[in-house]
Amino acid sequence: MSGVLSGIRVLELGGKGPTPFAGMMLADMGAEVVAVDRAGAVTPDDLSVFGRGKHRLRLDLKSPEARGLLHAAMSGIDVVIEGFRPGVAERLGLGPADVHAVNPRVVYGRMTGYGQDGPWSRAPGHDVNFIAMSSALAHVGPREGPPVVPLNLVGDFGGGGMLLVTGVLGALVERGASGRGQVVDAAMTDGSAQLMAWAYAARAHGDWSDERGGNATDGSAPFYRAYETADGGFVSVGALDPGHYVELMRVCGIDPAPDQYDRTQWPALSRRLEETFAARDRASWVARFDGVETSFAPVLTMAEAHTHPYHVERETFVELDGVLQPAPAPRFDRTPSRPRPPAAADAVSTLAVLGVGERDARDLLARGIAG
Repeated sequence: MSGVLSGIRVLELGGKGPTPFAGMMLADMGAEVVAVDRAGAVTPDDLSVFGRGKHRLRLDLKSPEARGLLHAAMSGIDVVIEGFRPGVAERLGLGPADVHAVNPRVVYGRMTGYGQDGPWSRAPGHDVNFIAMSSALAHVGPREGPPVVPLNLVGDFGGGGMLLVTGVLGALVERGASGRGQVVDAAMTDGSAQLMAWAYAARAHGDWSDERGGNATDGSAPFYRAYETADGGFVSVGALDPGHYVELMRVCGIDPAPDQYDRTQWPALSRRLEETFAARDRASWVARFDGVETSFAPVLTMAEAHTHPYHVERETFVELDGVLQPAPAPRFDRTPSRPRPPAAADAVSTLAVLGVGERDARDLLARGIAG
């Protein structure tokens, strides 16, 4: 096993979306991850991607034997990540105090929507609710109509799973100095708010309007948005720099170019560029912009991206067990991350990773406590 986290053992408890995504990133970086699902839980559809590189086990977490098993395993665990609602891990006897009583070196990462405390900590919600509360959702989409949901990238994964990974890695570094673990409270509302730091900075300097559809990077500027082409495809332009803007106008045959930041001209220029891009197919526009010093790229679908020469050269995507998926990121030059298929679905072997002998493992399986 290789990677920057080689030798680190992670226990992943419960949760969907951001928690197993974080576990996948840790496994990609070389950590040995054991993902525990509660007995009776529906098998996740994302095992082939989020489950890569992991051992997987079902446990009846309400069983004293299962809790005892995990408590005993904590002596060899470096990181616990969990995605339960606040209070659930404590009721199961697997909260931070329970874990640190056995092993004070454990870094305990908690993934929730609204955090471990506060008036909304126990409120139900999903990505769209968390980014709504953080102000991220309010600024996505055109001026007319409701905000546009940016998939579940901003809350679940960018402001959730990646935030959890960042916190865990920071706590592991600090543990190297103190010798002690700590609790990482990663809330998707906090994380998506942090992703808005650049917008708050622009707003403080008078460069950002609270009104949706009036800012340079929210899709309303004609030089920073996507356009449909004659064949039903789309292209993106991101000509924020004055030189890039001039080149965009030149290739599109617009001369003289309107003042780039005269917002009164944006609607008319957008309509003109819509008509211009609609006159040719996407491949024609890709050819016309080839080698031009401006910000331009075709809008690729999941069915297209992996065959594009850029991604082929960079090996951005991989195929594991017949499933196409993104390769690990970021990239390390000395200890590269490697996508590995899920460990063999053998409960006895997985229990062995947690320090359970074969006889005891088979007894737990026979009694339905593990599976």
